[in-house]
Amino acid sequence: MRLSRAVACCAITLGLLGAGVLSFPVSARAAEPEIVVFAAASTTSAVTAIGDLYKAGGLGSIKTSFASSSTLAKQIEQGAPADVFLSADIEWMDYLDAKGLVAKNTRRDLLRNKIALIVPKTSTAGDFVISKDTNLLFLLGKNGRLAVGDPAHVPVGRYGKKALENLGLWDSLKDRIAPMKDVRAGLALVEQGEAPLGLVYASDVAASDKVRIIGSFPKGSHPDVICPAAAVAGNQVDAAGKFIAFLQTPEAKAIFKKYGFEGL
Repeated sequence: MRLSRAVACCAITLGLLGAGVLSFPVSARAAEPEIVVFAAASTTSAVTAIGDLYKAGGLGSIKTSFASSSTLAKQIEQGAPADVFLSADIEWMDYLDAKGLVAKNTRRDLLRNKIALIVPKTSTAGDFVISKDTNLLFLLGKNGRLAVGDPAHVPVGRYGKKALENLGLWDSLKDRIAPMKDVRAGLALVEQGEAPLGLVYASDVAASDKVRIIGSFPKGSHPDVICPAAAVAGNQVDAAGKFIAFLQTPEAKAIFKKYGFEGL
């Protein structure tokens, strides 16, 4: 009797499921995979907001790691479990690509950025376009230093050095820089008033209410600041590709624009 009753209950349950009357909550379905995103420090604010939007849409969860592109590329080379790499320049993406660490057909040139000179918001210095006649030493004062990502490996430092070299200003400044681990560390130094002048991206200024742009670099003084994204070979390539595609949606592009980037 008990067996017959159990069989009947099972039959009823199966019938209801087949008719769509019963359903399981979303949490009981197979969860979307967590994507590990290694992204340049300059993209911190934008990628964090986009990751929140991605998760809110039920598309999956994002775990982020932000640092200089050089640091992240080296970590990926050493086997760090990244699924997506978003670089602040083409060179570090090329570096991984040459080592077979970029999944085929996933690389996209995603964003354009600009470099600029910044001062604390309280500074009384006026705005200008940087030229070969610009006296940046005057802005630094007697003991001040130019806060910038280390030109030896950090993209913003490389761009800045190239621009200053092309304008004939590098030799007078090279001993007056404060080389930082990434662009956000340079930004923080100016925000805290520990450096009178900094060289960062426009996107970093958009994320701060403590600094302002004082000087812009003329077109052609340095290579275009292009930010590529790609899936890391051998990891969750399909899921990574899905997130990279989301980075190109109008919703994601609006967030990038809010934080000072230009879409490509």
